[in-house]
Amino acid sequence: MAEGSYLSGAYFEVSLIGPGAALLGRFTSVTGLNMELEYEVYNEGGLNYPRFFFKENKPQVLVLEQGVVTSVDSVSLLMNMCILGMSIPLAGTVTLKDSFGSSQRIWSIVGAYLQKYVGPDLNSNQAALAVSRIELIYNGCC
Repeated sequence: MAEGSYLSGAYFEVSLIGPGAALLGRFTSVTGLNMELEYEVYNEGGLNYPRFFFKENKPQVLVLEQGVVTSVDSVSLLMNMCILGMSIPLAGTVTLKDSFGSSQRIWSIVGAYLQKYVGPDLNSNQAALAVSRIELIYNGCC
C-alpha cells in the first residue's frame, strides 16, 4: 500500500472472546489502540545518567463505534454478566480490512473488560446501525 493512500470501504473486524462470552463484529471506527507505560526515574550517586525502572502499565480505553455485532446477542450477554457482578476478560484481535475483505493490519488485545455500551438512536425515518459505541478498558495493545 502506498504511503498516504486511503482505503475506500475499509472497516475494522473485531473478534474478542472470553470465558462464556464473545464480542464479534464490524465497526467503522476504532480508537484507543494505545499502550502507555509509567517509569520511575532513579539517580544513583556518582552516575551521570538516570536509570529507568518500570512502574506500571496505564489502562487504556478501546472504543468501537458505528458497527454491527455479528455474534448472537453477545453484547446483551456481556451486559447481563456485568449486572450480575461477573467481570469477563476478553482477548482477541482488531483487524483493519480493506473493501475487498483483505487484512491490512492486526492488533492484539488482551484483558479487555466491558465499560460502556451506547445503543443506536432509533428513528423510523433513518436506517440505524446496531451499535453506536462500545467502550472496553484494557492494558494496551500488542
